[in-house]
Amino acid sequence: MTSTTDETQDAGWRGKFAGFALGLALFSVLWFAAAAIGTKLGLWGWQFGLGKMTIAWGPLLLMAALAVSVIAIIVALIKAPRKQALMLALGALLVSGLAFGRVVAFKGQAERLPPIHEVQTDWSNPIQPSEAILAARASTGALNTLEDAPVAPDAVDARWPGMGGRLVSDLQEEAEFDPARHKSVKQAPYPALDTLVVPAASYDMAFNAALEAVKARGWTIVTNDIQSGSIEATQASFWFDFKDDVLIRVTPDGEGSRIDVRSVSRVGLSDLGANAKRVRDLLDEIEVRLN
Repeated sequence: MTSTTDETQDAGWRGKFAGFALGLALFSVLWFAAAAIGTKLGLWGWQFGLGKMTIAWGPLLLMAALAVSVIAIIVALIKAPRKQALMLALGALLVSGLAFGRVVAFKGQAERLPPIHEVQTDWSNPIQPSEAILAARASTGALNTLEDAPVAPDAVDARWPGMGGRLVSDLQEEAEFDPARHKSVKQAPYPALDTLVVPAASYDMAFNAALEAVKARGWTIVTNDIQSGSIEATQASFWFDFKDDVLIRVTPDGEGSRIDVRSVSRVGLSDLGANAKRVRDLLDEIEVRLN
């Protein structure tokens, strides 16, 4: 009889406090979604949605939810009935704990990757942007410029010591997979990126394969000129609606072709490896299409 009563009896204020802890935990998770969706809908700028709501205030909210969850567990264990309040408190701890763990992992990933927001396969001969893509970037207030030899700003030394003022091309090369520096691909921050040389594919074949790969990804095509071998497209992220531009250059190479790719974010200091992954995946798909 005592066990049944303990399972069904209302825990009073302790149960309400545990319910509050669970509500706060769920709210802290929804906070991050609201920050992204609000930015995507244009309710506020990305500096506020990402910089303030997500990076500055989000972790503090999660820590508060974690603390309240722990207190709710302690309060639930003080006396019977315990089950209802304890289950709610443990649920709150699980939700806030998993969310906080994701934030910590995100922070670790950001610190592990170099502070750059663009990559390309051939920095010795940079892909030049067209007036059309430059105009598209300007129309959205792109803060990152497209340069032949960009450098990481000096300010990054505060979080990435020794990287300020260095060429982006050097930082990209150091981050790429190299058997001499990394035991496995998983240990390298970036996948290896290089010009895709396809000796058996004609210029037209290579250009069409690249164009079809871009179309298959659903990117917005800005330019498509087979005469110059240039394809330019824009991808918008689901969260925050961040826009990155992809520049592709196809050139004849004897009987075959060479394909180079440049991917650059319009805003933000670090892309968290998104551009490198995008270029690697695109080159892999083009190669599959040609083979």
